[in-house]
Amino acid sequence: MKPAMVLAVMLKEVRQMARDRMTLAMMIGIPTLQLLLFGYAINPDVRNLPAAAADMAGTAGSRALVQDMWATGVVRPEAGARTPQELQALLREGRIKVGVLVPPDFERRRVEGREAVQVLVDGSDTSVQAAARQLAAMPLDAGNPAAKAAPAQVSVLPLYNPRRISAINVVPGLIGVILTMTMVMFTAMAIVRERERGNLELLITTPVSSGELMVGKVLPYIAVGLVQVSVVLLLGAALFEVPIRGSLAGVYGAAMLLIVANLTLGLFVSTLARTQFQAMQMAFFLFLPSILLSGFMFPFDGMPRPAQWIAEALPLTHFMRLIRGVILRGASLADLWPEVVALLGFTAAMMAMATLRFRKRLD
Repeated sequence: MKPAMVLAVMLKEVRQMARDRMTLAMMIGIPTLQLLLFGYAINPDVRNLPAAAADMAGTAGSRALVQDMWATGVVRPEAGARTPQELQALLREGRIKVGVLVPPDFERRRVEGREAVQVLVDGSDTSVQAAARQLAAMPLDAGNPAAKAAPAQVSVLPLYNPRRISAINVVPGLIGVILTMTMVMFTAMAIVRERERGNLELLITTPVSSGELMVGKVLPYIAVGLVQVSVVLLLGAALFEVPIRGSLAGVYGAAMLLIVANLTLGLFVSTLARTQFQAMQMAFFLFLPSILLSGFMFPFDGMPRPAQWIAEALPLTHFMRLIRGVILRGASLADLWPEVVALLGFTAAMMAMATLRFRKRLD
């Protein structure tokens, strides 16, 4: 082995990498993105959970207790409620994560040392359960020496996943992760592959418009995505007993929204990449923040505000709220209409950008 030959090949590879700006950007961008995400955005200490209180007692003591809970920083008032039914409706719609229920006989329960306050928790997110349990340590018997022998209690009631089984929380989210990973990558490579193989020359001679080509590229993969959804649902029910409390139509409707959003995103990526390798790099670059910021692996409410703004621009974030709401909480798509609107808006924007960037010519 001649060192000069090895050096020549090495210099050739360095020059080739320097000319490939996309690869060079990914070499620097991916580790930088990971450092920023794990250093600043990922925070397992969940704070400021959106909450509502139904104070049915209306006494000075009950009002003081609710204010003390807001002061902990674990929860923050997001909506108002007057009855347990209204609290459960807010939880089902995903508008709040925690509901504080103070019964009408709060003062008597506190004096007798019985359960005086009930905290309803959205159990579809296990991290929320762990954070809300801090409220169970709230002192209810200050200034009540007669109750010290049997202190009053704050009970935490996790709804939708009372046994805290991680698979029930993870499997619905996996639908979104799998669809994001596969749909974006499939379509990101679609046009690039045809350009590399020369098939794009055949399309140049046809009367197909840019929009028709984009839609034609998307439609076959929708069926593939729906098959993937069915496989995950069947395995989740058979192996982990994941319940489907909402309608199957709602589940597939939510999946369809994410599939189309990811396919249009992949089409846009395919108009930026020049090679299949670049398309895969860009798809991975988009997949990394999606899985870390969407609330699948780490609690969304624990992230700093700038990270939450970025997460709101990712379709997986809205799908996580949709699919957990439909499967675990029994909500309908109408209950979760803000997430539906966000996914439709993302799809329209990506489709428009992909169509405008696509040129039915070799360049």
